[in-house]
Amino acid sequence: MYEFTKEVVAGECVLERTEEAVGAARRFLAERFAGWGIVDDFDGRLIVSELVTNALVHGNGPIVLRVFQDERDGLPVIEVQDDGVGRPLIQAENHAAIGGRGLLMVACLARDWGVRALAEGGKVAWAKCGI
Repeated sequence: MYEFTKEVVAGECVLERTEEAVGAARRFLAERFAGWGIVDDFDGRLIVSELVTNALVHGNGPIVLRVFQDERDGLPVIEVQDDGVGRPLIQAENHAAIGGRGLLMVACLARDWGVRALAEGGKVAWAKCGI
């Protein structure tokens, strides 16, 4: 069983930059959703998979995953932070490409999503699930 490198606070963990990170992120999200009584976590697991994969492929440094409920509407929010400088963008459709569709899936599945730069460097890619 994969162990998280460090549980920082409830709803947050730091993932190692390994191929096991995506599976660990899905399990972490599933545990959080189950704790809130959310039975259908399929969209959330797809979203977290794509955001963590993007951080692995294009980011740097530790990957910090946060899964929490928005205080205003109770909907789950997924945040993935890394130290990379590039900003994720939805790629133009290319039927011959074998990758590059992850953020398009996030945009289709999430109620809202985006990326914000951090003052200390790096970025946070986030998505709000529309359960």
